[in-house]
Amino acid sequence: MNRLSGLSSAIALAAMMATTAIPAFATPAEAATLSGGFDVGPGGFQGNFNPLAATAGFTWLSVYFEPLVTYDEKLQKVVGLLASSYEVSPDQLTYTFKLADAEWHDGKPFTAKDAKFTIGLAQNAKTGSVFAARLNAISSVEAKDDKTLVIKLSAPSANLMDAMTKVMMLPEHALSQIPAEQLAKNSWWSTSPIGTGPFKFTKYVTDQYVELAANPDYRGGKPALEKVINRYFANPAAAIAALRAGEIQFTYVDSNDLTAFKDSKDFRAIEGNSFVVNYLGFNHDSPIWKDLRVRQAVMYAINRDAIIQSLYGGAAKPANCAYVADQVVPKGIETYAYDPEKAKELLKEAGWDQINGNKPITLLTYYTTPLAGNVMAAIQAMLAQVGINVTPRAVDAPTYNSIVLNASPDVAQFQMVYAGLQNGPDPGSINVGLNEKQIPPAGPNVARVRMPELTKALDAALGETDGAKRDTRYQDVCKVMNSQLPWGTLWVANRYGIASTKLKDFTWTPAPGGGPYQAHPEKWAIAE
Repeated sequence: MNRLSGLSSAIALAAMMATTAIPAFATPAEAATLSGGFDVGPGGFQGNFNPLAATAGFTWLSVYFEPLVTYDEKLQKVVGLLASSYEVSPDQLTYTFKLADAEWHDGKPFTAKDAKFTIGLAQNAKTGSVFAARLNAISSVEAKDDKTLVIKLSAPSANLMDAMTKVMMLPEHALSQIPAEQLAKNSWWSTSPIGTGPFKFTKYVTDQYVELAANPDYRGGKPALEKVINRYFANPAAAIAALRAGEIQFTYVDSNDLTAFKDSKDFRAIEGNSFVVNYLGFNHDSPIWKDLRVRQAVMYAINRDAIIQSLYGGAAKPANCAYVADQVVPKGIETYAYDPEKAKELLKEAGWDQINGNKPITLLTYYTTPLAGNVMAAIQAMLAQVGINVTPRAVDAPTYNSIVLNASPDVAQFQMVYAGLQNGPDPGSINVGLNEKQIPPAGPNVARVRMPELTKALDAALGETDGAKRDTRYQDVCKVMNSQLPWGTLWVANRYGIASTKLKDFTWTPAPGGGPYQAHPEKWAIAE
């Protein structure tokens, strides 16, 4: 490995981890209540109550809302939830769902009409839905009877079921009178939402916490807990302090927080692959990135191995395209090993002094943790060494979305982004961030990538009906990404949660966007 020279002290400082002992927390005053920081960290979406607008936060939303299908807790296969079963026609154009016997929290029955209504909302961008682009292959939805839903596609869509895991069912009787354009910001979501899950919404105290109560009529049986509370925190450090004090029993933590919990018998660490590729998104509407050599220079200038070892403690894996799963990453692609001299040569060849020179470049991110701050500082220092002057700016997720998803954006505010997008469990999920058809407002291609070769490869992979050929199709996508660099892909990191050992039957998976997945919150319990 090449060693860093002249690098900011950010890496060295971030590598130092606290080792102080953690006191045992007090028994909660109400043993039947679980309090947690469910929206802490990159898998959360603090302050969002609307599942149609959710780009994260599914761990919490899934406690009271439910989709037709979800992933199992290992994120390996799609299983039924509100759908007791489903079938796919041989031509992969018709999906038939048989629905479970379920009730809304107000006692009314959940039917196929509710499912049809929900999918209609999710397909309509006027509702603020982030899923409209992912569901554009759906040509019709039919409620054949109360327990049978039929979805027909205009063309095969290999990632339809992945998208459906995130479409939380909503009650037609409660929402049908609200105009589509007024739905996104309607107070219903944070005052009186109705789901079908094991817990019912009871209270939201602004910027402090959300409280749910057990649903005694849940089809899976009355939950073991009486209440579940989602505490809001300004940052992960505040959540960790609350965890140590016994105020909460669960939270997300960064990899460099783990040492502090290593020898404690009061907590257990939960580790897993994030399935999220972190990347530097070159805003393709900015002329400074037009030359491929400039984008290549960025990759060669960053010592990813040093960042992974020093800041992530080795808990990450380099990514040279959007994917990391072995079966979809072809052999022989460029690894962009750290080579600052090569980066300088490429910039000189491209005429960087005339293109931009030392003018500051805004590097926007929604990652606000101390770890992310140190990563941004390291990237800033490494790029400065080769003559690229970036200025990091970290904002909250709503602010970030308002900037990058704007139909008429101010390019100067995000010439570059440091972001993440899931590359699994289904690799098709990366399509929305790269396909030219997904440029805002149509979808979340925030980097405004316009590469016909890449779009063609993505479309071919999504439309591949032969499972044996899908991996090859995604390898083709990987090859284009690796050679043309629509993004500067960096790594896929592990994620961690810390839970009290008093929690029983508690399932948390470091899933992209927080899930959803089969967590069985009705089984969660706290030992006396």
